[in-house]
Amino acid sequence: MQLNLIKPICFFDLETTGINISKDRIVEISILKVYPDGKEESKTWIVNPEMPIPAEVTAIHGISDSDVADKPTFKALSKDIYNMIKDSDLGGFNSNRFDIPLLAEELLRAGVDFDMKNTRSVDVQTIFHKMEQRTLVAAYKFYCDKDLNDAHSAAADTKATYEVLKAQLDRYEDLENDTKFLAEFSSRKKFADFAGFLIFNKEGEECFSFGKHKGKRVLDVLDKEPGYFGWLLNADFPLYTKKVLTAIKLRQFNNKLS
Repeated sequence: MQLNLIKPICFFDLETTGINISKDRIVEISILKVYPDGKEESKTWIVNPEMPIPAEVTAIHGISDSDVADKPTFKALSKDIYNMIKDSDLGGFNSNRFDIPLLAEELLRAGVDFDMKNTRSVDVQTIFHKMEQRTLVAAYKFYCDKDLNDAHSAAADTKATYEVLKAQLDRYEDLENDTKFLAEFSSRKKFADFAGFLIFNKEGEECFSFGKHKGKRVLDVLDKEPGYFGWLLNADFPLYTKKVLTAIKLRQFNNKLS
């Protein structure tokens, strides 16, 4: 089954120096862009993370310090990567919780004003877990009856993710061949940021999900305790979380002026 697309969708996978969204870096990124007419475009970059790759991580994805020594940094590649995805929705395997947040951090760190306001994200892992509870290797075997021999190769994982989603649409009648439906179905809690520090309440208002202000509206906290905003910006929070907080603060300021 071919995807029913209104605009392109970019399936992508990252190999990284670790799993800390704020501190770890990308060492490989592979993007498979699928257009509404079915055309496919793919690109893979090896990236110099400008930090050592731990041996235990190299053992998983096979990329070592020597492999990235003469490769461009993410900042050098950021415009090409952003230009490939900027008009597209995003798809991946565990992408809502890891790949998209980490990619956002890298782009913001490189000075690219990345935002997900008009972008839908389809997390194939969430669909899989809701339906079958397995891993990507098992998903590929289950849905496509193929062995994923090159697991943890970004290009192989990206292609497998795309094929699994198409097979899921063939298998489950309840799944609609529509990016909006798939994005909503594969989402978990409604977060205002990627990392889950800011969530939406039933009224669609941003609230803190942690600390002493857990459950409170962000606007109320910033109004009653203005110094908390400065602390948040200087603390070790993801850049995208800080970007969202800044937008809320500006909205609060503009509302007071009007």
